Amino acid sequence: MKRVVCFGPGPIFKGGIQNYNSSLAKALANLPEVDVVIVSWTQMYPAILPRDLVDRSSKSQVLEGSSIQVHYITNYNNPFTWSKTVNFISKLDPDMIIFQWSISIQGLPLGRIARKLKRKTHAEIIFDCHFVIQKERSIIDGFLTKYALKTANTFITHASQTTQELKQLFPRKEYRITKDGQRKKVNNSATIIELFHPVYDLFEPDEKFDVDAFKKENDLKKNVFLFFGFIRRYKGLHNVIHAFKLLSERRNDISLIICGESFWETLDKNKISTKLKKLIFSIVQKVLVRNTDKESDYRPLSLIDELGISELVMLKNEFIPNEDVHKYFQASDSILLFYEYATPSGIESISYNFKKPLLATSVGHFPETVDDEINGFLAKPNDIVDMANVMEKSIDSPIDPSRIEAKVKDMSWEIYAQAICGKKLSNNEIMP
Repeated sequence: MKRVVCFGPGPIFKGGIQNYNSSLAKALANLPEVDVVIVSWTQMYPAILPRDLVDRSSKSQVLEGSSIQVHYITNYNNPFTWSKTVNFISKLDPDMIIFQWSISIQGLPLGRIARKLKRKTHAEIIFDCHFVIQKERSIIDGFLTKYALKTANTFITHASQTTQELKQLFPRKEYRITKDGQRKKVNNSATIIELFHPVYDLFEPDEKFDVDAFKKENDLKKNVFLFFGFIRRYKGLHNVIHAFKLLSERRNDISLIICGESFWETLDKNKISTKLKKLIFSIVQKVLVRNTDKESDYRPLSLIDELGISELVMLKNEFIPNEDVHKYFQASDSILLFYEYATPSGIESISYNFKKPLLATSVGHFPETVDDEINGFLAKPNDIVDMANVMEKSIDSPIDPSRIEAKVKDMSWEIYAQAICGKKLSNNEIMP
């Protein structure tokens, strides 16, 4: 029996990393002779962060029906819980510990925990890298990233871009790159398991859902575009809105759905604690963040009224509960990913499960995963005219859903979990 610890946010939290960590745990637990435990944060970020990260809306959770145990132990702001985490995981005597690495600010606790576990257990220390180069960079990102990742025996990457960033981070380190997960330790080398972002099956189409009724109820026109997920600058919602406005000037059969919570607008603005957190956070940002164009000042939704397109936009500026996600994907024809910078995206993965084409900018990993005119269309970055043209092209030359299905047939969680465990299993060995 192989025991695996998945360290990352448990299902009480919002967001893609929680969905990912829970889905990974389920996939590993479905393999024969694999026992999985999730060890989670209780608080993932410094207490000054002016943001609510707990999912208070969903009635269903990703791990529903699973016997996987979740232990909420690690508080970013309490180093005593870091030691408690080490002691708890050590007693489990795991063969493998997989840390979800998604933001450099977590480098201090994760680096400390990983170092101690490397000394106290025989476990393989794995960092599952959703990024290496931080999207919004501060002067301490490099230090924190190196501090955490330096301990790893093995890395998982979801795109070749991330693999290259790892090599840049540790240029003197020797790497062995594998796609099937086979490990072969040579001197002080590290293994990089270069994979993909698996296709989510946690959100699925509901056959009973009446798409036409939903579109009529929400005044949606024939052709519907969807922007979904947390609203953050790098995701380019401002590009989406400007491109949609341009297309609306020459077509009267389009609608835009925007579903997502504004990343920095989740706390009660009137509370003194919120005001204090924002003040302290703003001061810290000015000292540490290189980009003077602050993420917390990002207000793309104001463009809807400024451009006079409010009647064409269905806006759900809130966190979407798990049980409602399918509605917006089923009602849409294409998913908009006009990002300024891209690492493998959970929204992309959800889209595949609904067989929806992706309209993305040719940045980051998107040229690796979006085959132009096969499973979507690529637009030039920072080119609103080209984005609008791509949107129109998706209407005039729609993508056959079977092409999307064929594109992602080898991007399952089962294949992903097998690679992490370093073995290829036949279909009848995988638990249903």
